[in-house]
Amino acid sequence: MLKKKRATTSTYQKSWQGWLFISPVLLGIAFFTVLPMAESLYFSFFREYNVITPPKGFGLFNYRLMFLQKDFWQAVKVTGVYTVITIPLYMTLSFMLALLLNSKIKGVGIYRVLIYLPVIIPVTVSGIIWKNFTETDFGLANAIITGLGFEKFPFFDEAATSMPSLVIMGLWSLGGGMVLWLSSLKNVPQNLYEAAEIDGANGFVKLFRITIPMCTPMIFYNLIMNIIGSLQTFGSVMTLTGGSSGEGNSMLFYLMKVYNDAFNISGKTMGLACAESWFLFFIIAVLTATVFKTSRWVFYGEDN
Repeated sequence: MLKKKRATTSTYQKSWQGWLFISPVLLGIAFFTVLPMAESLYFSFFREYNVITPPKGFGLFNYRLMFLQKDFWQAVKVTGVYTVITIPLYMTLSFMLALLLNSKIKGVGIYRVLIYLPVIIPVTVSGIIWKNFTETDFGLANAIITGLGFEKFPFFDEAATSMPSLVIMGLWSLGGGMVLWLSSLKNVPQNLYEAAEIDGANGFVKLFRITIPMCTPMIFYNLIMNIIGSLQTFGSVMTLTGGSSGEGNSMLFYLMKVYNDAFNISGKTMGLACAESWFLFFIIAVLTATVFKTSRWVFYGEDN
């Protein structure tokens, strides 16, 4: 009985010490994540709120209003189109890039570093670089294009070319996905390839019967992270457009809409921005839950 009591005391002491060590993280999450989320949910039900004065008009006004705004649906459309285009494109290209750099090429380490370098550049700095590079009249991109004998490309100055330009700009950061794919490719057992070669399998068969199935956990992870990231596109667009929504609202992403409503000149639509933020949270939660629910295609090493 005494030994059991001592064991319980020792376990309690260890547990107490563990909670003490992680308390800074827990306090940070509580005060800088959970509390702001709860407050934003609360303020989303007020018709007028400007952060300084007490909110007014409790109800579902903001949730009804956002569905009646044309800008809201334009933001949903722009963000949705961007998400549908970029997720399969970036995942496929980064995977192909990882396959190439996973082979035995002379100086492959240097290529990996060079391709990954743009990822460590802050979003705002990257946006400024691309803004200057794609400037219609004085940018280096059009200097090269006109030097080759073609007409100037409008890039972000026209609605029709804004989205393609942004998608091309995103290729700048393929190195981030490439590193994740490389880590997954390194974990594929080599004996599977050796057995396949003995059976006469070619490279195409090994890719679709061994490499891709063994990389499905990373596909699952990248899919989740890309959904969340693309739906929260903001920093690069904010820098490129200077806070505007682009020509014909072609660059009005969802978080740009939330930002504009939160810091509106009237100073009374912070509640609307909170409601829109919670709608985005709901959409992300539903899409993430759907991916998890349909994840039977993911193969883990312990599966039979």
